[in-house]
Amino acid sequence: MTFLEMLRGAQARNGSMLCVGLDPEPARFPGALQGDAGRIYDFCARIVDATADLAIAFKPQIAYFAAHRAEDQLERLMAHMRANAPQVPVILDAKRGDIGSTAEQYAREAFERYGADAVTLSPFMGFDSVQPYLKYQGKGAFLLCRTSNPGGDDLQNQRLASVDGQPLLYEHVARLAQGPWNLNGQLGLVVGATYPAEIERVRAIAPTLPLLIPGVGAQGGDAAATVKAGWRAGAPIIVNSSRAILYASSGDDFAAAARREAERTRAVLEAAKGS
Repeated sequence: MTFLEMLRGAQARNGSMLCVGLDPEPARFPGALQGDAGRIYDFCARIVDATADLAIAFKPQIAYFAAHRAEDQLERLMAHMRANAPQVPVILDAKRGDIGSTAEQYAREAFERYGADAVTLSPFMGFDSVQPYLKYQGKGAFLLCRTSNPGGDDLQNQRLASVDGQPLLYEHVARLAQGPWNLNGQLGLVVGATYPAEIERVRAIAPTLPLLIPGVGAQGGDAAATVKAGWRAGAPIIVNSSRAILYASSGDDFAAAARREAERTRAVLEAAKGS
């Protein structure tokens, strides 16, 4: 199946828009795992097993593995997810952005080494830095558009001189992704939950693209406002929560607590569709 087919299948099967972010911080691990970077796989695999029937996607953030020399554990985790939750697509959060020849290597890393179903990318070096990822048929690529961090205003909220008026930079990225860059229907956009008005604007510009929406939970994004702004029938949204789920408990019940928090967040998101 293609990434989009997997995404829609997981949405229907699990009744979910919730993406579980996998950002392992050994210093925050519970009990006997605490501080042990050699147990990253063990921690994340238990989270995956506890939430696999509640999620539309999983999103491992590569830096949290690489910083601890744990790329081999990430490979094991990706294999674990393919074996134990094959119905849930995996988005590798890498935010790569480089010239075409280097992008080819990053694409190999994401799709061949790790076996991801989709990857996050920075579009600011232009289409030739995105195109190598699109050569992998059926894979997805999410372009940073309107991110959740305050510093996003430095570039994304600036106006451009254009024959179409003066669009904001993030609006221009959304138009490119909805239109000429989306050669095989593989693109989506990253928009932050902390800016629901901008989510609504991006959805208006890109009515059919999947939106990956981080910032719910520990970053303070409002789940209900996020769904109202971005959800449209037939156009998936993937609302990510990481720390609020991963560290719902500091005790040995961390996996059960993660499941409870994932159930709660999923319910809030689903309820917002009808409000």
